[in-house]
Amino acid sequence: MLPFPIGLKLGLPVTEQIIFAVKKAVVVGQLKPGEKFPSVRVLSQELRISPNTAHKAIASLVDEGVLVATPAIGTVVAPHEAGDRKDCAHLLGPEVERLVVEAKNLGIEREDMQAAVAAHWEKLEAPGRQSSHK
Repeated sequence: MLPFPIGLKLGLPVTEQIIFAVKKAVVVGQLKPGEKFPSVRVLSQELRISPNTAHKAIASLVDEGVLVATPAIGTVVAPHEAGDRKDCAHLLGPEVERLVVEAKNLGIEREDMQAAVAAHWEKLEAPGRQSSHK
């Protein structure tokens, strides 16, 4: 059994779905720093995907710093380091742009989009942890 929830959906790249699910699990505290991450074999068997696809997802997560591959131990969840907030926010540029384009395409007003983002933010907030925007 995988230590994070994922329901693969048709029409979306499997690798991207795995990467998103792992990042979400880290954000909400389901995956903790130092925790052992499933191997390529386990991930491919559990999700019934190609080992190449599982390897690609894990390699991407290592490249992004979400996971750390260490000899003799395997792959573990990376320590969460707080970076400069502006630098980190800049990394979200393409995703934010995609969200804004989709919202405008659907005719959603800025205030409604901001409310939706705030609602999702609160939903993902770890229990007992105060967010910095309050």
